[in-house]
Amino acid sequence: METIKKEKTFDSVKMMRETRDKISSETQNMTFEELKDYIKKKLTESKSKLVGQA
Repeated sequence: METIKKEKTFDSVKMMRETRDKISSETQNMTFEELKDYIKKKLTESKSKLVGQA
């Protein structure tokens, strides 16, 4: 049986790491209250909802 190697067009691990690093740098010196406000703002901008909320 031959293995067919397919080139990736999208690297999800690389994207996740870049996103995580960006968020970490933006939030590194925030207090807990500032972090909550940051998360609420980002959710509002993306029109996403918090987990467990209707």
